[in-house]
Amino acid sequence: MQQLPTKLKDYFLKDINPIIRFLIISDTILIGAAGLLGPIFAIFIEEFIQGGNETIAGTAAGIYLFSRSILQIPIARLIDTIRGERDDFWFMFIFTFFVAIIPLFYLVISTPIQLYIIQFVLGLCTAFTFPAYMAIFTRHIDKGKEGTEWGIYFTLTDLAGAVLAIVGGYVAVSVGFPVLIIACTTLSLIGALLLGPIKPYIKTASSN
Repeated sequence: MQQLPTKLKDYFLKDINPIIRFLIISDTILIGAAGLLGPIFAIFIEEFIQGGNETIAGTAAGIYLFSRSILQIPIARLIDTIRGERDDFWFMFIFTFFVAIIPLFYLVISTPIQLYIIQFVLGLCTAFTFPAYMAIFTRHIDKGKEGTEWGIYFTLTDLAGAVLAIVGGYVAVSVGFPVLIIACTTLSLIGALLLGPIKPYIKTASSN
C-alpha cells in the first residue's frame, strides 16, 4: 500500500478546495474562541451566578448537552429532507452567529435559572450548526484526501483550543471575565463571517 507523505503545505490548507478551506478556518477560530472561556466556565459561574457552585456548573453543562443531543437528530433529518445545500448553508451561517453572540448574555445574568435558559438556547443553536456543517464538509471533502483533511481539521482546531485555553486563563486573571467574554464573542463573530465566502460555491453545488 502506497503511503502518502505528510507535506508542510497541508498545515497551511494548500491544495484544498475553497469550501473545505473556509470551513476549517472558520471552525478553528470558533473552537479557539470557545477555548477562551470553556475550561474556566465553572469559575465564572462561582463568581457571577448567585449561589454558584459545582452543582450549578454541572447542571448548566448538562442542559447544554441535553438540548443539543435531543434536538440534533430531528434537525439533521430536516436538513436532509430539504433538497439542495442552500438550506444547509443558511442554517449553519445564521445559527453560528447566534452561537457567537450568546456569550454576551453571560454579562447580564445573575441567577441559575437565567443561566440554564441560556445554556438550553445555546444547545438548540448548536443543534442546527453541527449537522449542517458536517453535511457540507462531507459532500465537499476532496476525494482521496479524506483522512488528511479530517486530520488537518482536528489538528488545527485542537491546537487553537489548547493555545486559547491558556490565553483565556491569563486574560480572566489579568483583566476579568467581562473582557474575556467580549473577546470570545468578537473572535466567534470573525469565525462566523468566514463562512460567508463559501456561499457562491454552495449555490453552484445546489444547482447540480
